[in-house]
Parts: sequence; C-alpha cells; structure tokens
Amino acid sequence: MKILICCKPAVIDKFNLLADREIFRKCFDDFDYQSVAKYTEEDVQRIIDTEGMIKSERKVRAVIHNAQCFLKIQKEFGTFSDYLWGFTKGKIILYMGHQKGSLPTKNGLSDEIGRDLKKRGFKYLGSVTVYSHLQACGIINDHTEECFRYKDVMEGKQAVRKRRNKEG
Repeated sequence: MKILICCKPAVIDKFNLLADREIFRKCFDDFDYQSVAKYTEEDVQRIIDTEGMIKSERKVRAVIHNAQCFLKIQKEFGTFSDYLWGFTKGKIILYMGHQKGSLPTKNGLSDEIGRDLKKRGFKYLGSVTVYSHLQACGIINDHTEECFRYKDVMEGKQAVRKRRNKEG
C-alpha cells in the first residue's frame, strides 16, 4: 500500500512524507489497500479535512484509484509481488556501477514498470517511486558487498548482474 500513497512526493519531498506517515496511516486505514479501494465521497472529504494532510482532492482520489488498480493486479497475478518479480523472472538485480557508488534514483527497469503501471491506470506514480519500491522489496540490491544487508538480501535468491538501463 505504501507505493500507492507515494503520489505525495510529486509535490513534497520524501522526508516530509516520512514525517507525515502517521497522518497518512490514520487517513488511509493503516495502509489497508482493500479498505482504501472502497472509499466514498465522504472519505475523500474526511481526508482533505484532516489537519496536516494533503489538500489536493485529485491526489487523494488518485490514492483511492491506485488502490483499486492494485487489487486488479493482485487478481491478475495472484500478488503484487508476483507482478513485480515477473519483470526480473524472480531474480535480484545487481547493477555493476552500484558497487562503485553510482546509485541512480531510477533506471530502465523502474521506467518499464512505471509505464506498465500507468497503462494499468495508476496515477501520480513514476519511475523514481517505483525504483525506491524495488529497492525496498529487494528486487534491486543496491547494497555494497561489504554491507551486512547485502548478504541478507541475497540469501537464498538467484541474482543477475546487469549494466544500468540494460535490463532487457
């Protein structure tokens, strides 16, 4: 669900998003996308009227709409995770330049998934947000080999080394 609320960084930076997490949690039923997908006009107004919350009706509606699109992906693929891992055939992506400290905010894979999500109806969701999500769920491992998290992310998984933007 957190990927669905990331329409906010289009206007406000991610640090503010993290600071406002509790407001989002309260407004969007603890990030329960099934509940959010059923929101009504009254819910839209309740969210807009919440102190500290975004006041853009279009963005609030986009979060609700994205929750509905998320459910459609789950229905088609079984889980949103299966949908995402399908782009890498179940393998973790290791980009060669990342080990040297070259960390992008987006890449060809996140561009491809972002385009597909837009075709599926998602709004206010672009490649940068998708890239962050791919890192968070372990599809892209940006940890250096010396980092303790590198081995944790890799444990029991197949990986493929690629050049950035050469995912195809």
